[in-house]
Amino acid sequence: MRGFASNFSLLTSHSSQPRLPLFKVGFFVYNSPMEKAPGSLAVLETCLYAEDLDAAEKFYRDVLGLEFLMREKGRHVFFRCKGSMLLIFNPERTRIDNPDGDPSEIPRHGAEGEGHIAFSAPASKLEDWKKRLGEAGVPIESEVEWPNGNRSLYFRDPSGNSLEIAVPELWGLTDHEEPGRSTN
Repeated sequence: MRGFASNFSLLTSHSSQPRLPLFKVGFFVYNSPMEKAPGSLAVLETCLYAEDLDAAEKFYRDVLGLEFLMREKGRHVFFRCKGSMLLIFNPERTRIDNPDGDPSEIPRHGAEGEGHIAFSAPASKLEDWKKRLGEAGVPIESEVEWPNGNRSLYFRDPSGNSLEIAVPELWGLTDHEEPGRSTN
């Protein structure tokens, strides 16, 4: 953590110097000048994996207050999360090859171990979240005060995924921006 924290200002500073993108392919790292991307991207959806989808649905809906959207029994449960989606998949069901070989089907995917995502909340609400989690019996695993003065709360979902509630200023965003959306 010490190495990351000491380099944190490099990650969050806004330099006027253009940086060339680095690409790693195998053992090779390429410093490649590229034309400007066709537009800025935002995170539309992210996912975590859980074998017990009932417990995941209850946790994300009832404890975190996310808006339930849909479920397919034994495969997935989906939630709206402000301007993006949180998808919880059962990895045993999403690692299966498409038996029909239909190229329009979603490619197989899955992950081992605990995943991580961070939710955004205003600094004025962190104590409220800490209280809510405590009332729900969810222990706070760690409270971090970052070198730039911002804070994060870390805790686990029923599947052991590491969840974080952080203030958007941690990454140079404001309370008025939705993460993943640039004002440039």
